[in-house]
Amino acid sequence: MDSTPITINYVPDGDDWTITVNAGEESTTAHAPGLIAARDSADQIVEKIVTGKKQRTVVHLLNGDAFAFTTAYLHARHGMTSGGAPPEQPPAPEAEPEESTSAAG
Repeated sequence: MDSTPITINYVPDGDDWTITVNAGEESTTAHAPGLIAARDSADQIVEKIVTGKKQRTVVHLLNGDAFAFTTAYLHARHGMTSGGAPPEQPPAPEAEPEESTSAAG
């Protein structure tokens, strides 16, 4: 069994992403609009390259860094900004002040 992992490197290209899939001596490059679409495209490329293999190791990298890819992908998947905060929500309408029912005395 070949234990060499398939590596997929993602590089931002403006609003798009360039994906390079390396599987041993085979290399494929593709482009996608957005990180989630890039990941889906990478998965499709891997399926074409390694047809018939049930066990395979795939490492996703953002500019060569697996942790950076995981962080960016989870943020994109959950609609978070790169700073980790959720996207801006519109302000809640202000509630009317409640009238006091206690007697002054």
